[in-house]
Amino acid sequence: MEFTLQRGKRYRTTVSLGFVERIASNDIIANKFRDAGFTDVEVSGEGDTRYAEGIWNKDDLRPTYPPQVSDVSEVVA
Repeated sequence: MEFTLQRGKRYRTTVSLGFVERIASNDIIANKFRDAGFTDVEVSGEGDTRYAEGIWNKDDLRPTYPPQVSDVSEVVA
């Protein structure tokens, strides 16, 4: 998947977790997104499928996504 993140834009993604990963809380997942460079992060869902949304706060970047991340899209107000 190739998708350029642009500073100041809001993005949403699906996070698909493995058997052991699914015990992670939404707060832990949100912190991973904050560590990566997102602000105003919200994570919803439970079990193996979560949805994360946040604003990219770094320079424009075409990242390599971990296998758990899919369906990255810009949120248009």
